[in-house]
Amino acid sequence: MPIILALLSSVIWGLSDFLGGTLSKRRKAIAVIGGSQSFGLLFVSFLALALGVWTWDTTVWINGVIAGAMGLLGLVGFYTALATGQMGIVAPISSLSAVVPVTIGLVQGERPGSFQIAGIAVALIGVILASGPELNGKVDSRPVFLALFAALTFGFCVYFMAKGGQINPTMTIAAMRATQVAIVLVLALVLRSLGGLVKKDLPLLASIGMTDAGANVLFAFAASLGLLSVVAVLGSLYPIVTVLLAWWIHKERLMPVQYIGIAVTFSGVALISLG
Repeated sequence: MPIILALLSSVIWGLSDFLGGTLSKRRKAIAVIGGSQSFGLLFVSFLALALGVWTWDTTVWINGVIAGAMGLLGLVGFYTALATGQMGIVAPISSLSAVVPVTIGLVQGERPGSFQIAGIAVALIGVILASGPELNGKVDSRPVFLALFAALTFGFCVYFMAKGGQINPTMTIAAMRATQVAIVLVLALVLRSLGGLVKKDLPLLASIGMTDAGANVLFAFAASLGLLSVVAVLGSLYPIVTVLLAWWIHKERLMPVQYIGIAVTFSGVALISLG
């Protein structure tokens, strides 16, 4: 079950990131985040009430607040990178975020099976290969740097999300969203700007916010049921979806090594599943 939930979170995350990156090409990244996460907060709050898990737990909220702050920093860097670089490069680099929770999980004593260890290594190699064509110095380094920054902050976000998720997955995501919306709201009031958002952006903002929050909830449940070192890798495969959507809809060109990277990534997933 945790493997299925983590993979499903990756698929939905990939869709959310594609939509967010697309809108960020027309609107400021921080505005897209603020607008979308407001819908995400409404969605996850309704979900918590519907499931009867809306409770106050200090540990859950502390982890949720830290995850929210780290996630917000990561989203700003990530959406800015998506808006200024190719989605097919930025998304795979950001998936290196899995290195952080995997390392923490192993240090804390998690011991995946031999197939799972091999699968983790293969899957990470796959997403690196998927970004290979643009790491040869022929493109602007800024999107690459922003994607690496997003990877680091996303990594810590995932770790604290998983910690809170072990107690109450849904409320952890609610705390995350509340933190992010509060920070962006303060910024909007200080700057007296909505970042260029207009009424016609609302349906897309709602789609981004609800899919992102939904993916977060699925991942938090996966982390509460399985090894963090395993589900973190499976949850980090969202770039494959983003890359394929960018290729299909935006007609972004993929190099042969990127196809190889996608195939290698799926091989890694198969090994983890066998474990």
